[in-house]
Amino acid sequence: MSDSGIRGATACVFDAYGTLFDVHSAVGRHRDTLGEAADAVSVTWRDKQLQYSWLRSLMGAYVPFWQVTREALDYAFAVQGVEDDALAEALMGAYLELDAYPEVKSTLETLRGQGMSLAILSNGNREMLDAAVGNAGLKPLFDAVLSVEAVGTFKPHISAYQLGCDSFGVTADEICFLSSNAWDVCGAAHFGFQVAWINRFSQPVERLPGECKAVIKTLDELPPLIF
Repeated sequence: MSDSGIRGATACVFDAYGTLFDVHSAVGRHRDTLGEAADAVSVTWRDKQLQYSWLRSLMGAYVPFWQVTREALDYAFAVQGVEDDALAEALMGAYLELDAYPEVKSTLETLRGQGMSLAILSNGNREMLDAAVGNAGLKPLFDAVLSVEAVGTFKPHISAYQLGCDSFGVTADEICFLSSNAWDVCGAAHFGFQVAWINRFSQPVERLPGECKAVIKTLDELPPLIF
């Protein structure tokens, strides 16, 4: 990690899933129905969602993140021997209404008060993102909600990160990028963003190119670091 701080940023760009929104809250709403399989389903669902996005990018086989998310859920159900179409539909519906982490809204309001432009840059397709952002009451706080569907490939491809620069008409080093996903942190830093890693769960550093400028535990630690 660099100790040079985050200097000269004019915009903060946020990953969505795992960063602003708790991806495990969907299963959390149906924990009683899933019973002992709940945690395993949730972890496998998220792992496969990410793996399928990376593999589809390498294969040149892009589909909307909604389809990736459903295919990952089907796999997670198969691993746990769950056969329940109605539950699968309910979980997908819950994914459109994921809980925002508790400090998110107040932090975004603080950043806007400091004059920062704000955007989301996510693998999610627009319908998914609009639903999640709207449900959390965050829509008025963002200048832009950017989806990789515009470039037809998933992060960490450089064309995905370029969307942030193009949206604000700035260079990469003028953007402070926030993610809780270590692989996304590396990808964004390698692209040239100034990156703060929201390491909510004390994960080790990935052995990949790209060095973040700061490591924080929760999003509300960010505003004092931007100068």
